[in-house]
Amino acid sequence: MIKIGIAGFGKIGRIRAKEIYANKNTELVAVYDLKKPDDLPEHVSFCNSFEALLKHDIEAVFICAYNDVLADFTITALEAGKHVFCEKPPAKTTEALQAVMAAEKKSGLILKYGFNHRFHYSVMEAKKIIDSGKMGKLLWMRGVYGKAGSIDYHKNWRNYRKISGGGILIDQGIHMLDLMLYFSGREFKHINSFVTTRYWDIKAEDNAFIIMQSDDEITAMLHSSATQWRHKFLLEMTFEEGYINLDGLLSATHSYAPEKLIVGMREFEDITFAMGKPKETVTWFEIDNSWKFEIEEFVSAIDNSKKIKNGSSQDGLKVLRLVEDIYQNSGFYSDK
Repeated sequence: MIKIGIAGFGKIGRIRAKEIYANKNTELVAVYDLKKPDDLPEHVSFCNSFEALLKHDIEAVFICAYNDVLADFTITALEAGKHVFCEKPPAKTTEALQAVMAAEKKSGLILKYGFNHRFHYSVMEAKKIIDSGKMGKLLWMRGVYGKAGSIDYHKNWRNYRKISGGGILIDQGIHMLDLMLYFSGREFKHINSFVTTRYWDIKAEDNAFIIMQSDDEITAMLHSSATQWRHKFLLEMTFEEGYINLDGLLSATHSYAPEKLIVGMREFEDITFAMGKPKETVTWFEIDNSWKFEIEEFVSAIDNSKKIKNGSSQDGLKVLRLVEDIYQNSGFYSDK
């Protein structure tokens, strides 16, 4: 039984707590937040500080706090001998993350980041198909990930750059960037980007338009938006032999649902009927176990001294470096 503490008991902290309760190998012992939650079970201790949380008899800590403290909390926890599961982004900057990685190496402990989308069924099935090689070489990728914000979106901490590190790109678009890196197995070093604020009265971006390319000319395009009035998740990938589309994503709000995987094979031979409209296999998914699978990988890594396969610090560094490069290329924050 791994005894766990949670730092930050907001929406995500509560989701993590639910899965900790459900996992037979984990026990939630203590929670730290700025104020005591009304729904905290009696058997779970409340802590007034992060330091107090780490003094509890816990082996691991889930960090679900604001972005500006993620790196410091992670380093402090590792130095205190605790395994760490930290939400994305891994830090506000790559410089801060590199300090975390130095602490990780010195500690020899498990560090995992919450790139939750990798554990959706549609994503896992797509990865299996790609790894099988039957689709051939990847040619290009095109993604849209957008939400509508909310009536108080301009007041959300995620849009205060001093706290968050950026806007919609580092908050939500980072998931799509991570999937592009994950599926392609490449790094995108050639970048053109437009990062803008078009609607919301915020100092961070509400839209990011990106086109980028790997050294071997795999081209990827992404639109990350906070003005997508109808929520949308779509990742299209085209290969030599066909295409794979991830269309929709199951979430707590179900506003991106339904979630489906579309696979089509290129058709050249029948130019009368099939070319340009090949047969497709569509798989629908009705259950989201991604939060469960994340905790299972974290627990397994602790129990069996395994390396993290999805959401390692190296994964975090690659995608955070890409976010920084996109911001720098756009010049959006140069005078802010």
